[in-house]
Amino acid sequence: MYYIKKLIYIGLFFCASKSIAQESFESLSESAFSVNHKFSSVYKANFAIKSRAYIYQNDNLRYKQRQVDIVHFSTYSLNHNNSLSLGIQYRNRDLFEDKSNELRLTQQYNFTKKRLSKRFGHRFRVEQRFLEAVTVHRIRYRFALDFPLKGDQLDINEAYFISSMELLNSMNALSAPEIDHRTTVQIGWLLSEKINLQAGLEYRFEAFNIITEQKLFILTSAILKI
Repeated sequence: MYYIKKLIYIGLFFCASKSIAQESFESLSESAFSVNHKFSSVYKANFAIKSRAYIYQNDNLRYKQRQVDIVHFSTYSLNHNNSLSLGIQYRNRDLFEDKSNELRLTQQYNFTKKRLSKRFGHRFRVEQRFLEAVTVHRIRYRFALDFPLKGDQLDINEAYFISSMELLNSMNALSAPEIDHRTTVQIGWLLSEKINLQAGLEYRFEAFNIITEQKLFILTSAILKI
């Protein structure tokens, strides 16, 4: 519980420090369907499709599709706690609004450690985002915590808790660097050995070192292991 309180306190600090200077607020929904397959003891692959839509924008409640993403990650396990991943993502926006599509490449290092029933994770990512007019280089660090809500290990038909905090720094040749902060809280359910469902909230402070944009995401996802 100490780590949950720590995450909450840090999140509340960011909310309090930015709410006074709030420039804009939007709420969006993001749904994802992922398929995971473990090819060997050291290599696994993930394929996902994601859909994002506005549900609150310009002081109005409305549903408007924003984008669709297709994502792939290949992960190589160095040992039980360390892994390296390469990812590629295609984002389509011009079907839904007058914005550039995007091709994204990702290089990732992930370290996890388990202490009793709690698992801690440190994730470092470097990304290259290729848009129509500019290439954005982004560095990301995320601290995550998850654990079963009942007992010391997760069993079928039981729920689990996931929380994370992430800092992002985006740089490009056309504008000043932008710093973002994201806080995420989700509840998941292990329906079977192959199916997980997750739902939760993510609050983002985007470009808070320039002009802050605040966004609340309602997250839903299904994960299938084959």
